[in-house]
Amino acid sequence: MTIKEVMGMQQKVVVIGAGSVGATFAYALLQSGQAREIVLIDVNREKALGEVMDLQQGAAFTRPVNIRLGEYRDCADADAVVVTAGAKQKAGETRLELSGRNARILAAMIPDIVRNGMKGVLIITSNPVDVLTQLAWKLSGLPRGRVLGSGTVLDSSRLRSLLSSHCRVDARNIHAMIIGEHGDSEVAAWSAATIGGVKIDRYCQSCGLCPGAEQYPHLLDQVKNAAYEIISRKGATFYAVGLALVQIVAAVLRDEHRVLPVTQVQEEVYGVSEVALSLPAVVGTNGVERVLALELSNDEQEALTRSARLLKENFQQVWQAISSGQG
Repeated sequence: MTIKEVMGMQQKVVVIGAGSVGATFAYALLQSGQAREIVLIDVNREKALGEVMDLQQGAAFTRPVNIRLGEYRDCADADAVVVTAGAKQKAGETRLELSGRNARILAAMIPDIVRNGMKGVLIITSNPVDVLTQLAWKLSGLPRGRVLGSGTVLDSSRLRSLLSSHCRVDARNIHAMIIGEHGDSEVAAWSAATIGGVKIDRYCQSCGLCPGAEQYPHLLDQVKNAAYEIISRKGATFYAVGLALVQIVAAVLRDEHRVLPVTQVQEEVYGVSEVALSLPAVVGTNGVERVLALELSNDEQEALTRSARLLKENFQQVWQAISSGQG
């Protein structure tokens, strides 16, 4: 039982955006029993109200929770505000190509979120999540640790799932992480990956099931292309990201001090300063408490530096457009 539960305080989550990701996340959060109050906000209030009604009617099957349609003033006392609103990624479109459209949406939204003195954690999941997380931090004036993005939490789950099938080991016993951009320049931290506590390269040498490191580039490509593959078939991704968001929000609501590869504006990453990307971070009630240093190979360090530079350049373009009023 958490401190908040002992004291009888509400654990309130505001979800901004009642589209596929927002509604799926609200549904997964409802089932998890982590929140005592879930508030949906969307410019399309009828759509949001429909989602609220549908969720409310399952109340008999879950732990007690208040689900309702809300306003931006609800952000003031929320423990977590999760932004899922934004334009959908089109088939063949990279996340970074979404920058302009979704930056305009977020820039119009941030003043409404913080106007009432929001005291909780702001979590961005709209794409491109790294660029938009940095934009949200810059516009909100909130402390660095209280603005984070879903980052590569989902990418890391995809990698663990692939390794689970590849190595025939339960994904829960695999610790492997994607870092850097949530997108095409992301980096697999193979040097830090373990299976049951055994370094992955040593495990692969002894298991006799695969060629080992020769498969690493192929597995990373599968992770990078996973969203594109799903979008080409069903138009959007939302189930897995909804579940990933529950893990992040639970770490905030329960003050779990859980290590997750979330996006935040890093002070410096291998010589690149003030850029938002994913690294393993300890997440609790106040957001990111500290970032952990990984022991990376030279190749991994170089790839992470390239990812950081790409993201910084993209953010600078977006920030210039927003600042000049062109956004």
